[in-house]
Amino acid sequence: MERKLFCEISPLSYKISVKKERFKRYAKWILDNNKYASERSEEKLPVLLYSHNSLIRRKLGNVDIQLQENKATNLKLSAPKITGILIKPGQTFSFWKTVGDCSEENGYLEGMTIKNGSPSKGIGGGMCQFTNLIHWMILHSPLDIIEHHHHNQFDLFPDFNRVIPFGTGTSISYNYLDYCFKNNTENIYQLITYTTDTHLCGELRALNQEDKAYHIIEKDLYFNEENGKYYRNNKIYRKVVDKANGNTVKEELIMYNHSEVLYDSKFIKPELIRERSNWKTTTKGMQGI
Repeated sequence: MERKLFCEISPLSYKISVKKERFKRYAKWILDNNKYASERSEEKLPVLLYSHNSLIRRKLGNVDIQLQENKATNLKLSAPKITGILIKPGQTFSFWKTVGDCSEENGYLEGMTIKNGSPSKGIGGGMCQFTNLIHWMILHSPLDIIEHHHHNQFDLFPDFNRVIPFGTGTSISYNYLDYCFKNNTENIYQLITYTTDTHLCGELRALNQEDKAYHIIEKDLYFNEENGKYYRNNKIYRKVVDKANGNTVKEELIMYNHSEVLYDSKFIKPELIRERSNWKTTTKGMQGI
């Protein structure tokens, strides 16, 4: 029998493990050499590099709609903690260091979370949507992603007006699973985030214009069956284009997904089902992804 990890022995051992990991993160924030972004400006930087809006209440199978309503509250509480933050040359942005603990004491409600590859619920649920938004904008910039966790082992919900490719999301948990990026350029960047009645909205702005444009491309999307289970497959590339002449400077693979489908296969479009490709890959993507 496979030996259990300490965190898997009991609820108490799990709580002890979480406290240990949180303490390690607190120590890292104090002891590492990163200069963490903390300064804000009420004035927007002049150059809009990229913007994206994310629908807050989405159709997610049989997920309790109240969890979606609670997520709206959680995002509304968090957005003001990010907006206006400046990421200067040499500085690192940490989502959890900036937002803080999304606890009940801080007004957060029970929202949807992902636990052991399936939908669950917990206080502060819904923050993954926030880091998904930030990550998508950062992918369209020269900023370096230095911490990014995935939860793409499983395809949990059928596509419903999908806007960005599957597999470009994030997995976070206060504070030991963080989302961080670093500014290794000479430019100054700024995140603007806010909510409307329907959407979480974001802007990535800069002091100076960039000479490159960035495009995220999905290729080779299909589903295949293996031992009675279906899997979603796709490849995510990032293309860097020189704005001056329109030439492609670089196109690189940043993610390859082979994710078990956990919903009824009737929701898969028949034309997307085929045999699995023999294509072999690594995911030595850019910027620590």
